[in-house]
Amino acid sequence: MSEQDFPEDEFATRNQAAQTAMRAQGIDALFFTTEAEMRYFTGFRTLFWQSPTRPWFLVVPGNGKPIAVIPQIGAHLMAATWIDDIRTFSAPHPVDDGINLLADTLKDFPKIAMPMGRESALRMPLRDFQRLQDVTSGSEYVDGTNLIQSLRMVKSEREIALLREICGIGSAAFARGPELFHAGQPLNDVFRSFRIELLRQGADDVPYLVGGAGQEGYGDVISPPSARPLQEGDVLMLDTGATKDGYFCDFDRNFAIGRASDAVRSAYETLVQAVEAAAAIARPGRTCADLFQAMAGVLGESEGDVGRLGHGLGMQLTEAPSLTSFDQTLLRENMVLTLEPSLTLGPGRMMVHEENIVIRDGAPEFLTIRAAPDIPVIAA
Repeated sequence: MSEQDFPEDEFATRNQAAQTAMRAQGIDALFFTTEAEMRYFTGFRTLFWQSPTRPWFLVVPGNGKPIAVIPQIGAHLMAATWIDDIRTFSAPHPVDDGINLLADTLKDFPKIAMPMGRESALRMPLRDFQRLQDVTSGSEYVDGTNLIQSLRMVKSEREIALLREICGIGSAAFARGPELFHAGQPLNDVFRSFRIELLRQGADDVPYLVGGAGQEGYGDVISPPSARPLQEGDVLMLDTGATKDGYFCDFDRNFAIGRASDAVRSAYETLVQAVEAAAAIARPGRTCADLFQAMAGVLGESEGDVGRLGHGLGMQLTEAPSLTSFDQTLLRENMVLTLEPSLTLGPGRMMVHEENIVIRDGAPEFLTIRAAPDIPVIAA
């Protein structure tokens, strides 16, 4: 896509939905410091967020377009978006990284909402935020977490098309697993080969790739790879968050090296059945807790064993909501979720399975090509 990934009306619709919610809650402005919200409302997409040196600010007023308050280095790219009001400051600066300019932008808004709750972060120095509050003492800062998460949880068809594309790319790369992986191959080479394959299939980037391998299961699902070679009897799992135009897939696949024991085959089948149980009830009006309970019932494990069994997906690898026993978020059409059951096979051994779906009016749409019903075995 172009510098702006969607047409202007996509962002205008998001802005209008936010302003409708703001009016209902008596909020005069939304204030953001983080990349996902900046991109959601403006289309501003850059890897420059990897640098922690400069803060970036966005204000969504109750009427009109958002206002960008950003370092001068971002002015050219921001001008390529639909935003007209771009206020810049020199950064890094010895005493004022845009706080006076930001305060001048916010001072006329009595009630300002910003993300403060679960899964939120303040991407600016805390002392600068404290100074901002002092300078804008006539304004009240309130928690806007629920407002913004509620908006972002429901995807447009354009967003879903991108998610479908990157999930298709990931599925095509996983389909080549039997050609890419083999016994005796160091695990770090497995990761390297799979990352290359994702790029060959059309991914823009692979910012997230984790996994593991071990006899009769693996120890965890977040480790970087070691140089340990794959061995007969290993279960290999790769979990990828590849991106296309700034949108993530997030799913994994399991492979048995040489052979799969009865215990491994049974665990794999249980995980697939847990996904199917959740998909069978994934309809608008059900809750995240309902999906959790459907999977936990198949797994035979309690909340304390597994934490959560899936989450939202979109511009971030993990987004709200969470599939937990306590999340009563109602499912709505066009929410994109991961279904991610896991099982403990014994001390230091586990297996995880993950698919990506869209909630529809009826059966959910699987964005990932569903895993085989039996664990694939790669010849040793």
